Amino acid sequence: MASVDGAVGSAMLQVAVAAGAEVTAVCSGANAALMRYLGATRVVDYTTTDFAAEGMRYDLIADTVGNAPYQRARHALAPRGKLLAVLATLPAMLRAPWVGLTTQHRIVAGPVAERVDDLRTIITMAAAGRFTPLIDRSYPLSEIVAAHARVESGRKRGSVVVMVNGER
Repeated sequence: MASVDGAVGSAMLQVAVAAGAEVTAVCSGANAALMRYLGATRVVDYTTTDFAAEGMRYDLIADTVGNAPYQRARHALAPRGKLLAVLATLPAMLRAPWVGLTTQHRIVAGPVAERVDDLRTIITMAAAGRFTPLIDRSYPLSEIVAAHARVESGRKRGSVVVMVNGER
């Protein structure tokens, strides 16, 4: 399962599908067709349905937007399920080891190092036509304030690209 918001969520969704996972995307209804196009088997519209309260159980919940902390997502995790908290708060990161010691769940929280092998996987998928980069909008460097505002708006669908010297 992936809470999908822009580039991080859509990339995770595509990699998970390529690895053979059955993916449920959580997004607004306006993005449902896009998530299905990218490979989601099922889509939950968060404006009408709370994925954490609908009774489904997931082996992995990837929270890419920071709105599914363990307290909310725990009832949606399968036994021995994992929560990948991409945008975890500092308190959530500090509680993560405790959850692993006191429950059957595991939380992976906070920043991780990029690995060359992961990048190679994405490049291989893209070369084979199995990865679609999701770009919301491109801005010239002179409009970096507008680019930042677009990201902060919470309305972007994919990456916001800042072009240096007019090149993408």
